[in-house]
Amino acid sequence: MKEHTCCFTGHRKLPKAKIEQIVINLDYEIETLIQKGVTTFISGGALGFDQIAASLVIAKKEMGRDIRLVFALPCRDQDERWNADQKRLYHNLLAEADEIVFVSEEYTDGCMKKRNRYMVDRSAYCICAQLHPMSGTAQTMRYAQRKGLRVINVAN
Repeated sequence: MKEHTCCFTGHRKLPKAKIEQIVINLDYEIETLIQKGVTTFISGGALGFDQIAASLVIAKKEMGRDIRLVFALPCRDQDERWNADQKRLYHNLLAEADEIVFVSEEYTDGCMKKRNRYMVDRSAYCICAQLHPMSGTAQTMRYAQRKGLRVINVAN
């Protein structure tokens, strides 16, 4: 299973000038991994890159690709402080998931890091949009590299 799994990690806020190229690169890399036999994609469900990646996986499923979307969520109330539009999009994405895992029941200081490690520990590939070296995304990317995952940065 792990060898057929890819996780996503990326920033919540992406520069407007880079979003289109990041989406093009992301779509290409997802398609490439599907052709290599990847069947499961794990998203953390956060605003920004995580949701963009999940949306692309859902679109590919709707086009008939035999793949699964798993949400590994840090806690049940991840969206508690989001606005109404953000919550609506989030719940629409969750409705399309093949599986939802809550790594913690409630928010804790460490639940985001726990979620990130959960995703990496179950994957052979990690597609990221990493632009800032001092971020949770960069930390997750370094963890994935240490664990031997093939890391693909679509923000380059």
